[in-house]
Amino acid sequence: MKRRAFILAAMMAAIVPAQAQEWPAKTVRIMVPFGPGSTPDIVARLVSEQLQAKYPNSAFVVENKPGASGNLGTDAVAKAAPDGTTLGVSIGGPLAINTLLFAKLPYDPAKDIAPVTQLVTMPSALAVNPELGVNSVAELIDLLKKNPGKYNFGSIGNGSLSHLTMEAIAQKSGAKMVHIPYPGSPAAMTALIRGDVHMAALPAISVTPQADAGKAKILAVSLPKRSPFLPNIPTLKESGIDVEADTWMGLIAPGGTPPALINAINKDVAEAIMSKAVREKLATQFMEPVGNSPAQFRAVIDGEIARWAPIIKAADVKIN
Repeated sequence: MKRRAFILAAMMAAIVPAQAQEWPAKTVRIMVPFGPGSTPDIVARLVSEQLQAKYPNSAFVVENKPGASGNLGTDAVAKAAPDGTTLGVSIGGPLAINTLLFAKLPYDPAKDIAPVTQLVTMPSALAVNPELGVNSVAELIDLLKKNPGKYNFGSIGNGSLSHLTMEAIAQKSGAKMVHIPYPGSPAAMTALIRGDVHMAALPAISVTPQADAGKAKILAVSLPKRSPFLPNIPTLKESGIDVEADTWMGLIAPGGTPPALINAINKDVAEAIMSKAVREKLATQFMEPVGNSPAQFRAVIDGEIARWAPIIKAADVKIN
């Protein structure tokens, strides 16, 4: 009897710590795979501020680890201890699209990453130089089809969402365009204003100031429904082009993090991202909070892979 009681006690001792893990730890690192001032960095710091206010005895530290199209910082999360002390704010590239672009990644997003929650959704805007003389997507497609290969588009890099969105528009409409990559949204937007490129699909926050100034014209947004920040701008689908491109961001943890711990983090972070203070700040960046479940976020990631795989294959887009 004593031996059985001892074995039972040992089993319970092994089970209880895993079930009773508390969050947050004394220090929680939130890794961002892009530089300071990037949109993932902005979102990470907004969430961090809310969590810090709720847990003043813990420290929430945002660390920037840019490089390799976001793979470097995302890999740092994948290889961290699965105990809630390291989290990450990442995007569709490192979590989904890069699996289709890179011959080999240092991590497997399906196994080494545990989705916590999708944080935000943000529209891209299809914009043209006003001198192009088109006022709708239909007019743009008509012009492109009459002049195959004559017009070009800018993007924020080969394999980026801005690149793939334009490739998808071309494939769905039967148009042919020339791709010119730039190192980021500011450079691509400058090229559009100067007329170095004729069109681009860029984050709406990058385009709207120039559109308001008459230096660019927005024809459509890329989300499945109209953006509340641009209610008068139709979606690509409304305009007859079956293309969706969501510039989302999400919170991730290392693979193997216990489900109970993931759920605890999800609860706190969803509450933070949906708070009035954060919503108001997100609105200035044209971002809407999401705060869904880990399973729903995993479905978003899987959906991105399914959406972009045929586009990437048809356009023969590769990074390495």
